[in-house]
Amino acid sequence: MTATQSVLQKKICMLGGFSVGKTSLVKRFVASVFSEAYLTTVGVKIDKKTVDLGDRTVNLILWDVAGEDDVSTLRMSYLRGSAGYVLVADWTRPSTLEVALSLRGRVEAELGALPFVLLLNKSDLQAQWAIDSAKMDELRQTGWSVRPSSARTGEGVEDAFTELAARVTAPQ
Repeated sequence: MTATQSVLQKKICMLGGFSVGKTSLVKRFVASVFSEAYLTTVGVKIDKKTVDLGDRTVNLILWDVAGEDDVSTLRMSYLRGSAGYVLVADWTRPSTLEVALSLRGRVEAELGALPFVLLLNKSDLQAQWAIDSAKMDELRQTGWSVRPSSARTGEGVEDAFTELAARVTAPQ
């Protein structure tokens, strides 16, 4: 960062169904750690990480919102002021992709179009994959950024957050 370069601050929300790995992805991104212990998020947990994009630096304020399988119970107040969001689905549970698709629809209806990336988490469990790759290709063809990820191995995590940081700070 140069002396004349300012640091931008952007709020990013983590959204997805129950137990898809949102908290684990945040821990992997922020602290480069993974734990097998499962901890349920109650309400929202906030973390921060600085991302250097070369020509600009961004402080991502990550709001890890409690997983909701019932989209109607998501507190939209948590999302207000967000610059973008990460949708997370569990590659081993197709129902979590449906939850993610519903969440995206609700966010867009309430807040308008915001930059987002869809992470198919648990890519390290390839033998258990239950979501058809054709569905992912279909979403990509509509302009979605769809990425495999693994909080356990770190696959795709840094790249996804860096991509989103670039998109939320890009000149309009």
